[in-house]
Amino acid sequence: MTTGPPVALSTASVYPEPAAAAFELASELGYDGVELMVWTDPVSQDVRAVRRLSERHGMPVLAVHAPCLAVTQRVWGSDPIARLRRSVGAAEHLGARTVVVHPPFRWQRRYAAAFADEVARAGEVADVRLAVENMFPVSRFGVRRVPYAPGFDPTEVGHRFYTLDLSHTAAAGTDALELLDRMGEGLVHLHLTDGTGAPRDEHLVPGRGTQPCAEVCERVAGFDGVVVLEVSTRRCRTREQRAALLAESLVYARLHLAAAPEPSL
Repeated sequence: MTTGPPVALSTASVYPEPAAAAFELASELGYDGVELMVWTDPVSQDVRAVRRLSERHGMPVLAVHAPCLAVTQRVWGSDPIARLRRSVGAAEHLGARTVVVHPPFRWQRRYAAAFADEVARAGEVADVRLAVENMFPVSRFGVRRVPYAPGFDPTEVGHRFYTLDLSHTAAAGTDALELLDRMGEGLVHLHLTDGTGAPRDEHLVPGRGTQPCAEVCERVAGFDGVVVLEVSTRRCRTREQRAALLAESLVYARLHLAAAPEPSL
């Protein structure tokens, strides 16, 4: 029997395999559940199909990642507010407590103006926590720019709930432990992954980069949230190679979540 927060597998971690493979691997490897990334995979967009996968493999959907990537701007329609509301509905249908969402892109002016209020409203009308994720600048031809409004650090605006992503802190050059402190009790979701500090989103297996993954695990071991392995396995040529990386990630999470010091009396 495991203790501490549940450890889930992001369906993005099996790309280019589809969401169904994530449920299979999560069950085989001993994860506690799955975070559903809603994106171009048709099954990920079909809540009923996802529920059947969850029931077939005994893997609950513990979180839903809203379709807010650049490549998912037409998934569930072109209106980002409607997509966010539909993500909340999907989470409710699947029994997930958390919806992960990115800050708006700068070109989404209407959405950016309404974003904070929409996130707060959704949390008031549904028993779902909208956890805003930290992002990072992007580099093009050696020039770094921030594509998010008002920025890539959601604590600068202030939201009730947050997702901490350790690949994103690496790409942004952000001190992950300081960001964790700023998120405070609002931190309800962790994307456990790693990065080297290169100006790109690497999503390495935790422990293979420069981020304080072990210390972060120890500090969130008692929080009321979910730890999600969101790692890139796209270079794996076989299911066996992919499973090995995801098994290594799970062992890392279990080990360091269990290593949290006992509270002093």
